[in-house]
Amino acid sequence: MSTDMQEASIIEDILFVFMGFEGQYIRFKDEYNPANETDRLLGPQYKLAPGLDPSLRDLTMTMLKMATFYGGVDAFVEVQSREEFGVVNHALSAAIRKLLNEYLVLIGQFEHQFLTNPSFTLHMLHLHTMPTSHMLAQLYSLANEILKKNSMLEDDEDDSMDDFDDVDNIIEALREGNDGAALPGSKICRGGSVLALLTERLKAMAGDPAAKTLLSLLLREASRPYMSMLNEWLHKGMIHDPHSEFLVKEAKSIRRERLEEDYTDEYWEKRYTVRLDDVPPQLENVKDKVLLAGKYLNVVRECGGVDVSKEMTDVPRTFEDIKFLENVNSAYAHANASLLDLLLTTHALPARLRSLKHYFFLDRADFFHHFLEMGHTELQKQAKKVNVSKLQSLFDLALRQPGSIAASDPFKEDVKVSMNEVDLTKWLMRVVNVSGVEEGAMSLDATSHVASTSADDRPITGHNALELDYRVPFPLSLVISRKTVLRYQLLFRHLLSLRHLESQLCSAWRDHTSVYTWKHRSKYPEVESWKRRAWTLRARMLVFVQQLLYFCTMEVVEPNWSKLMKRLDEVKTVDELMQHHVDFLDTCLKECMLTNAKLLKIHAKLTTTCAMFSSYTASLSRSLITADPELASPSARFEEGAKDVPFDPENMVKLNENLGKYEHNFSRHLKILLDALNYFAATETVVLLSLCARLQMAQTSNETAAQGFVAVAR
Repeated sequence: MSTDMQEASIIEDILFVFMGFEGQYIRFKDEYNPANETDRLLGPQYKLAPGLDPSLRDLTMTMLKMATFYGGVDAFVEVQSREEFGVVNHALSAAIRKLLNEYLVLIGQFEHQFLTNPSFTLHMLHLHTMPTSHMLAQLYSLANEILKKNSMLEDDEDDSMDDFDDVDNIIEALREGNDGAALPGSKICRGGSVLALLTERLKAMAGDPAAKTLLSLLLREASRPYMSMLNEWLHKGMIHDPHSEFLVKEAKSIRRERLEEDYTDEYWEKRYTVRLDDVPPQLENVKDKVLLAGKYLNVVRECGGVDVSKEMTDVPRTFEDIKFLENVNSAYAHANASLLDLLLTTHALPARLRSLKHYFFLDRADFFHHFLEMGHTELQKQAKKVNVSKLQSLFDLALRQPGSIAASDPFKEDVKVSMNEVDLTKWLMRVVNVSGVEEGAMSLDATSHVASTSADDRPITGHNALELDYRVPFPLSLVISRKTVLRYQLLFRHLLSLRHLESQLCSAWRDHTSVYTWKHRSKYPEVESWKRRAWTLRARMLVFVQQLLYFCTMEVVEPNWSKLMKRLDEVKTVDELMQHHVDFLDTCLKECMLTNAKLLKIHAKLTTTCAMFSSYTASLSRSLITADPELASPSARFEEGAKDVPFDPENMVKLNENLGKYEHNFSRHLKILLDALNYFAATETVVLLSLCARLQMAQTSNETAAQGFVAVAR
């Protein structure tokens, strides 16, 4: 053929090739298989018939690149339009399809020029296709990058089990009958990842006006469905995300129905989380606000406070909208204010917290003393043998006692009695050693701890096993969660154990002042001296318990409670509210010495010594009568017809040894406690200095202090 005929034939062929077909002289390469998806995604490769003029060949080969780009982009649009690739990919594919339609219109115009304009040359065709070729090159490069992330062109380096991090949604999808290809947890570049990729390319191409315009268009169109999901989340607290492409992930297995049965922190902490790898750069700085705004509004919606049927108007539809960040901030502020009002006003959270304080911190607990008196017989039994139903009935009776603080409490029906068969100290030691609440606890020797717990597996009484439980309705259960109720229970058991120990020592004091054996003056100085030692020790123990109880209630709980109430008046966000509540409980636990292993062990030894001494008062009375029979009451001596028995000094030796053990144990462990308090007050909690000063009185053990202790105890 002549050069002119060659040019005309090649132009005719190349117009077919531009649309993805083979021509008469331009054919697919042998290795290209149109039936293979990977080959189509890479784009067809072409070969020219031999004999073409070299100048025409060079121009043709240059333009054939555009045909390759078009074929690859067209196949990409076909693949990315599948359901499992998500709505962002669908929107991106729709935008690219529009560009491809414009491209085909341009090819039609070239054909018209070829048929009607005799001066239309291959060189002119090349010049006119250069802008379009540049556009298709950008689309082809973008498509290849997305396909590589989808592992459809080559293996991605990040091939790991992270592909299946959304286990709950995968199971949910299988239940709904989806096939494996459509699983929401499959490894697909979609949603926020696609938007992030477009944004990064837009920044990289900032110096290329044509590429910048193209990528801005694609980003704007691809972000529309994402913004629709974002607006629905921000303004309705709902997620409609069947393809797992939104930045907030919903764990569908955690439902409110389960929350009513066993309220936990899971609903708040685990139901909604951020997909950190799929956050668009435009939302990176406000992702926490986006998460919290939807979470807050979701709770309000669950309580019927959001009209989900209302159409959203005047909201940004793309990332380019100037109101984009303002929309996020205003939605966050509105959701936060709505949930705060719901918690603090509608559901009366402060009143709930005051109710918890009355019951768990024994604040104005006249009703509880009445309950302990009525249930004394039952609570003396072993914890396993206690009739909890009977105790609950007695507790309900005490709550309804006219004139008590609980009688007017509208939430008294939510308080229940239960039994925890694990001793409080053992329970706290497990918590401290497992979770490391206090760093000092981790220095405990594990073997000695195991030995001490295994050797002390004696069953505990109902008094030591008694605890309260509190049922909280949704949404208050988000603030008063199961974890916070556990903290309340630990503090309650601690305060109750101190009050019970105080009552035991007061009972011993009543025996010491009313029983004839103790009240009657012996003619033997050794006996009277022993009595004074017993009174002094009992008084020291009572001072120790009372000062410790006063410290825990008046110097720990009350000041921290006042701070919490003040913070509730000033709180700005719901998460601040939750954090203040948890901080209050953690501070109380720490300052009450319940998070430090060393202080726990010393405290347990001291209280055990006090409890044993108070419970052995009757035994000590019998030992006194053995030493001096005249100390038996006259009626008892008359009934037994006892004769005067001479004073036996050996019995006094045994009594002195027995009492000396109590004195030694109490004084020694109190000294260790004071030293530990001084140390931890200097290094950790300065408030312990006050307790240290208060317990100095109980440390005194000389004879001249006896009257002072007795006076204090009385």
